[in-house]
Amino acid sequence: MHNKILDEFNENGYLVIEDFLTPEEVDTLYQAGRTLCLDAPQSNRKIFSTLKAEDAHSKELYFIESGDKVRYFFEQGAVGDEGELIVDPMIALNKVGHALHVEHPTFNAVTFSNRVREICWQLNYNRPAVCQSMYIYKNSGIGGEVTPHQDSWFLHTEPNSAVGFWFALEDCTLQNGCLQFIKGSHKSGVHRRYLRNPDKDASELMIYDRAAPIYPKSSFTPLQVSKGTCIVIHGNVVHKSEPNRSQKSRHAYTFHVIETENNVKYSEGNWLQAPQDKPFPLLFDRKA
Repeated sequence: MHNKILDEFNENGYLVIEDFLTPEEVDTLYQAGRTLCLDAPQSNRKIFSTLKAEDAHSKELYFIESGDKVRYFFEQGAVGDEGELIVDPMIALNKVGHALHVEHPTFNAVTFSNRVREICWQLNYNRPAVCQSMYIYKNSGIGGEVTPHQDSWFLHTEPNSAVGFWFALEDCTLQNGCLQFIKGSHKSGVHRRYLRNPDKDASELMIYDRAAPIYPKSSFTPLQVSKGTCIVIHGNVVHKSEPNRSQKSRHAYTFHVIETENNVKYSEGNWLQAPQDKPFPLLFDRKA
């Protein structure tokens, strides 16, 4: 049988599957995301920004230790100097991560659904595991940009095997910061790495191994998609999203899958490390 899914994925570095989620599922996930806003901590608020790192150490620790927890990351414009909220709590969060797929039943159900397993099967995974998940808010006016990157910078395996599943829970437009991709850029290797700092005395826990590449703006293709769409993202495809300049939010749920079959090595330098007693949960084992 000819695998059309694999062809398109290998050609572009991403796959757009419309109506992957039912309207009911979209609504359930969206409501769960709103509820998380009310669960967010009232103190010790951490800001998640891909642009600048201040108060770095404690912020980094909160991030690095979030792999098996549900943790809350606020937008830069949401928190005052004393850690007080300066916007409505419903729009203050940048994202929640990184173990919703394990710790939260609503997100667990979608992540480990047969539809997701089927895609992973068609992408030729043998023993795929889900390593992390995030609810991303991208709220109106305050939702910051996500700078161009490859997911393999953060979730590196040898050979590369990371794939992202990204679910639009609201319509995504140019105005509210839809995802944008450089088609075919997954064929050019991994351009940099985000690594645990080997210098244990340094204040920075995480470092990039080289400067950010410059990607020409004109090379990005925006994907304006309707809610319920799933975008499957190759770990090496370059993508970004602009700030949300619209009056509408752009909520999304996303998680990442890696291959755990014998020959694939999960990099020890990655920020995200599974605890000894909690290996990344499997979607299936082809041999089993």
